[in-house]
Amino acid sequence: MDIDRNLVWHGSQVNSSERIALLGQLPRTLWLTGLSGSGKSTLAFALERHLIDAGHCSFVLDGDNVRHGLNRNLGFSPTDRTENIRRIAEVARLMNEAGLIVITAFISPYRTDRKMAAEIIGEVRFSEIYISTPLSLCEQRDPKGLYRRARNGEVREFTGIDSPYEPPEFPALALDTGVFDVRACVDQLRAAALC
Repeated sequence: MDIDRNLVWHGSQVNSSERIALLGQLPRTLWLTGLSGSGKSTLAFALERHLIDAGHCSFVLDGDNVRHGLNRNLGFSPTDRTENIRRIAEVARLMNEAGLIVITAFISPYRTDRKMAAEIIGEVRFSEIYISTPLSLCEQRDPKGLYRRARNGEVREFTGIDSPYEPPEFPALALDTGVFDVRACVDQLRAAALC
């Protein structure tokens, strides 16, 4: 997409090292990816609570929450999924520029989309975290009833059923919430957020 020639980027009078000094933390984005029901949102919000309690400025960008506003005009086609991830990556980058630790919780099923997100945010700030909970357990949990509806043909293009999920090849961290409880996962995520 070409940028309008009438648009001009305005630089800030505040640099990133000033924000780092002010907040006492390095900005980063933990990109939690995995199937619906894997535990992404649960872990993201638990980590946010833990970080805030420890005095770290952080914020969660959650898939369902973002689709209530910023991305409410997007569906679940491959093209819309890519645009969903692009927008989220741009928001996460801006939040990182402000000095925040960003935790995203998105299925983000395609490797190419996650690679694009890493490029937008910046490889140094981006950590891909694979919530590797198996499909069978996610489907057993089915907190929103979406797997049941997808199996009945009521929901189309549902990841893991009739739409693919491409697991990360080299995630910074992989967590199976069927093996580790929330506390153990948050401990590992905290280490990734503050490294």
